[in-house]
Amino acid sequence: MGEKVEHLRTRRAQSLAMGGDEGLRKHRESGRLPVRERIDLLLEPESWFELGALALPEHRTDRDIPGDAVVTGYGLLDGRRIAVIGIDASVVAGTTAPVSMRKQGRLIEQAQRFGVPLVLLCDADGGRMPDVSGWRFSGLPLDFTRFLKSPPGLPPVPRAAAVLGPSYGDSALHASTAHFVVMVRTGSVALSGPSVVESAIGERLTDAELGGPQPAAETGNVHMVVDTEREALDAVAAFLSYLPSSAERPAPVGPPREPGRPPEQLAELVPLGARAGYDMRQVLDAIADDASILPWGDGWGPSLLTALARIRGRPVGLVANQPVVRAGALDPAALAKERAFVDLCDTFGVPLVFLHDVPGLMIGTQAERGGILRCYEQVVSRIAEARVPKVGVVLRKAYGGGHFAMGGRPTRPDFLYAWPSAELGFMAPDTGVRTVHRRLLERALAEQGSGARDQLVEELTREWRSEAEPWEAAAHLSLDDIIEPAATRDVVATSIEIAWGERPRSGRWE
Repeated sequence: MGEKVEHLRTRRAQSLAMGGDEGLRKHRESGRLPVRERIDLLLEPESWFELGALALPEHRTDRDIPGDAVVTGYGLLDGRRIAVIGIDASVVAGTTAPVSMRKQGRLIEQAQRFGVPLVLLCDADGGRMPDVSGWRFSGLPLDFTRFLKSPPGLPPVPRAAAVLGPSYGDSALHASTAHFVVMVRTGSVALSGPSVVESAIGERLTDAELGGPQPAAETGNVHMVVDTEREALDAVAAFLSYLPSSAERPAPVGPPREPGRPPEQLAELVPLGARAGYDMRQVLDAIADDASILPWGDGWGPSLLTALARIRGRPVGLVANQPVVRAGALDPAALAKERAFVDLCDTFGVPLVFLHDVPGLMIGTQAERGGILRCYEQVVSRIAEARVPKVGVVLRKAYGGGHFAMGGRPTRPDFLYAWPSAELGFMAPDTGVRTVHRRLLERALAEQGSGARDQLVEELTREWRSEAEPWEAAAHLSLDDIIEPAATRDVVATSIEIAWGERPRSGRWE
């Protein structure tokens, strides 16, 4: 037995060698950390429990490929068990082969069955030849009923991916399944790498041009971009701290904190003029607990802000228009981002808070060709279906379909409030007057001149604006109340508590 144990120890030591001295040297020179160091940075000390370390490729050569270029196992993060898949790019560029795919699929299936979050450390150059060439590709051990999502009958578990290098093939697939994707600035993510793209269609691109931080963030392929791998792994830990281990459990509660900015400043932060710009992030600071806001997808549809945060220690999902970007109008990208974020929050039991300052949906040729109608229908339907508490506050303006897309009354919010500065309606006053009264204004211009026409515009706009004020909406119960700006945080927190009631505070899953 002693000889057998010694042989086991030798094989284990070989599995820890990764790409060997030369492979690790080249990997470090590229500015990347070895996969096992990444895992050590992510997890609590001495908590790593590895599975599949002795795996070897089906197609053997003289070259050692420990673990078939992937490391899988479990560890503790903030005292909670998580599953980790780490691609080892120090050997054969982390390429995928049948054994590595089987190894990853097994851990994914286990994580979903056991109800533990899954973290994916992406850094791979696609499929390995000849291991996946010809008939072998068709026979890859992929089960898309389990690999991409939780199988029927099991609650979803949170997935977080860190893109830590060029990530193509199955690493890109991992990122596409994740609820949160963070990328280092030197990383890239795409279906196929530059060499394949050039060979197939003749387009010559760098990694950064194909799937680097800017294109990946703008398309929503990544939700956050950071400078270092340590920051990326910290972001993964922060994201998971807002979510339960699975959708059947309540989201974790943290210690309550004071807001990052005094709520009394809210009345000064938001100007009264509907066209005046301001940064909605400052408003979020006065509503959420200090240092609790985690942006989600800032580079994607930037006229809308989405973020995980805490209010009185409890996780919430913040959805807010950003007036400094196209006045906060919602384009197809913003609507697609909102739908994905609402789905995330509703799945994992995180209440939604909508802060309205929206002039409407983006219109015109570009918006129509981008699928604005389809995106609008999808987001309002998803908001209406959400079962978590939904609380909305109209800060300044909420016009047309934009108001509904921000959780307006037809989407069945639990509570809908407005500040005294709010304006509501089908259109903004200046646009509405010139549209609805176009013929009347043309007649005034023709018969009485431009001065009379301008005076009539002013009178009609004043009348339109008076009807847009929130008082009649509150009188007819289209609003639950009109609140002072400084009371927003307390009103939202209390409304969420009431909306939860005595039912289980878990997410929606079917």
